[in-house]
Amino acid sequence: MPNKNTYKISFIVLITILILCFFMNISLGSVSIPLKSIFNSLIGNPTEQETWQHIVQNYRLPKALTAIIVGSGLGISGLLMQTLFRNPLAGPFVLGISSGASLGVALVILGSGLFGGLFASLFVSKWGIVIAASLGSFLVLLAVLMVSIKVRDTMAILIIGLMFASLTAAIVSVLSYFGSAQQLQQYVFWGFGSLGDLSWEDLIILFIIYSLGLILSIASIKSLNTLLLGENYAKSLGLNIKKSRLIIIIATSLLAGTITAFAGPIAFIGLAIPHITRQVFNTSNHKILLPAVFLFGAIVMLICDSIAQLPNSDFTLPINAITALIGAPVVIWLLVRKRKMVF
Repeated sequence: MPNKNTYKISFIVLITILILCFFMNISLGSVSIPLKSIFNSLIGNPTEQETWQHIVQNYRLPKALTAIIVGSGLGISGLLMQTLFRNPLAGPFVLGISSGASLGVALVILGSGLFGGLFASLFVSKWGIVIAASLGSFLVLLAVLMVSIKVRDTMAILIIGLMFASLTAAIVSVLSYFGSAQQLQQYVFWGFGSLGDLSWEDLIILFIIYSLGLILSIASIKSLNTLLLGENYAKSLGLNIKKSRLIIIIATSLLAGTITAFAGPIAFIGLAIPHITRQVFNTSNHKILLPAVFLFGAIVMLICDSIAQLPNSDFTLPINAITALIGAPVVIWLLVRKRKMVF
């Protein structure tokens, strides 16, 4: 078991890597910007080119911050779900939150023809899609919370969440069948996920809700460690299972639901990052895992985004494709190794 000094060194290394990845992400793109110009832009000093300052302050800096929020938020919500359900394949969207968001967006984009004219133009907008995704996630969350209050078995909640996901996926399939080619293309593009569409105002709203989910996650550390011992033993230690479960589900929904609403359904980060962190730190203590997952998730998302934007090219790959290329091999590797997970 690593000692405290080992953990401190590991965290210092991770923080250093995060800072390097952050500036690398801002520097790389269709136009490479020197680090000196980036620092000048961040501290408000004029740069050699005003265009670079505009790119850094209005596009790349918000995108890099969004990548940190998305990566850390999905990683932490995945950790919460894997601990709550004691299932290494549980992810942040296992409760059907992503499916609910997808259904809300599908109703707006694929069903916009039902409204027509002015209503269609109002709904099929940036904020219309964000609100629709948020409402879809919230309604699924509400259904899951109602079930969690009545159902004692945690695994039953997992199965019910998967059933909600299947139900919403079926409705989306029906809407897709009747949608036009243009509507289908718009919906597919939303499903690719994107980190670069957020303005500073959008980012502030995302950060506020993300912070609430993060605070609830930190407040649940003791409960998460106790749940590792099993629900029956946790009860004998005085843990209120229903209350703890409710807080964990709400924290996951705030993190995963809001991120999906603003950035789209980004896959594999929430599933793979907790496993990578456990392998590196070899601990089940959430006081160590939670900040480590935060750092790992942010680093991996920054790297994925740097790859997706294809440096020195005008093309940008879908962020979902890059995260899957990294996440899927990790999950396969874990299953093939059949190493006992640290729970």
